[in-house]
Amino acid sequence: GLVLGVYSGEKDEGAAQLTSAGDAFDRLVSGKLRELLSLCGPPLKKGKTRVFHGLHQDFPSVVVVGLGKNNAGVNEQENWNEGKENIRAAVAVGCRQIQDLEIPCVEVDPCGDAQAAAEGAVLGLHEYNELKQKKKPVVTPQLHGSAESEAWQKGVIYAEGQNLARYLMEAPANYITPIKFAEHIEQKLRSFSNVKVHVRPESWIATQQMGAFLSVAKGSAEPPIFLEINYLGGANASDSPLVLVGKGVTFDSGGISLKPSSGMDAMRADMGGAATVCSAIVAAAALNLPLNIIGLAPLCENMPSGKANKPGDVVRAKNGKTIQVDNTDAEGRLLLADALCYAHNFNPRAIVNAATLTGAMDVALGSAATGVFTNSSWLWTHLYEASVLTGDRVWRMPLFEHYTKQVTDCPLADLSNIGKYSRAGGACTAAAFLKEFVTASHWAHLDIAGVMSNKDEVPYLRKGMAGRPTRTLVEFAARLSQDSHS
Repeated sequence: GLVLGVYSGEKDEGAAQLTSAGDAFDRLVSGKLRELLSLCGPPLKKGKTRVFHGLHQDFPSVVVVGLGKNNAGVNEQENWNEGKENIRAAVAVGCRQIQDLEIPCVEVDPCGDAQAAAEGAVLGLHEYNELKQKKKPVVTPQLHGSAESEAWQKGVIYAEGQNLARYLMEAPANYITPIKFAEHIEQKLRSFSNVKVHVRPESWIATQQMGAFLSVAKGSAEPPIFLEINYLGGANASDSPLVLVGKGVTFDSGGISLKPSSGMDAMRADMGGAATVCSAIVAAAALNLPLNIIGLAPLCENMPSGKANKPGDVVRAKNGKTIQVDNTDAEGRLLLADALCYAHNFNPRAIVNAATLTGAMDVALGSAATGVFTNSSWLWTHLYEASVLTGDRVWRMPLFEHYTKQVTDCPLADLSNIGKYSRAGGACTAAAFLKEFVTASHWAHLDIAGVMSNKDEVPYLRKGMAGRPTRTLVEFAARLSQDSHS
């Protein structure tokens, strides 16, 4: 199969404006493609397709898909590069059509941006069907022509990174337990000589005095794991690393503060933070980025049992601060508190943590963008610029002292794990809580609860767990590796 792009003209009439690959193919078939497109009625609208059979012996089926306006660039209102997004969406639609025709291989028009085209193809075809007997036919996308193969390969790595996160998030919680999660990441990184993976057991976590993390883990029969990844891509092993920290709750029942049963199955993806940061490091290693990266993922389940945290219990974090656990379903911040303390051991250049932390974040932004809370404008700028390119957007949220007061005004301990005005500004009070465990001057907290899953909002992702914002983290790391004056 072959997927070709076509631009919509400024006005709705006139001949189809093909990409250069489309032009070349049209010449190959003596102008038949243009002729058929004009016979088919009005020009193709963005994301709409036409399928032609028997045009050329090498490509029995050709899908032509609308790319929207040529040279659509960065849309200031939308905070993303519209041209790239159009290509991702169009290529995904075209590849899925080839899949529906049960054709095993598809060549993809680079559409002027081979990286975006590769991302659209690889993300668009991904589906979690490990446990089904009836599977969709596997389709292998490859670049049509040879001009942009390096950019295409880069796009494949970015998309495969996100697909790894989607796989981990979508898999059932009895398949991805803390130890299985760690083993899966370890296996993905096995072939890289400059990566060391440490799978730390419960005894190690206890020696580190991570009392907040352990308090969550003790409610479950599954033992906790603290996963540590060292990627040494920098010129010197001693260069300050970027530290990525991810919340790894492989199933979140809410604990004693039990969640409603409706929709609780989705809480198999409550390790989305760990999935995205670990997958970003897998992609960074595949891209051989010249940067040192440390990945930290506290992994456990949050379950109700005779051993579980009780509302009102007080636990002690690694830095000695005491925390009153007023709601056992605000557990992610307890894991992250200890992991953030530990992150400072590496003399980090920057610390970025990701977590499906609060339902309040979903209420605030929905699935349009990841909420970012940061103490560093330098860090914010890098994250924002990366997200404009990837189309997986970020939006800056406030870290006001106003919110800190709401978590430090606590009857029994230094901090409460929920704000004293219960649900008001829930994503902001959660971020203020985390800030109490950070002394680094460049830190960002990404609340990814709103972007955890996809219904139909991102056209090049199927329904299910989204693996967002993995590509933005990869792009951010790539930019950081080029920027030596932090």
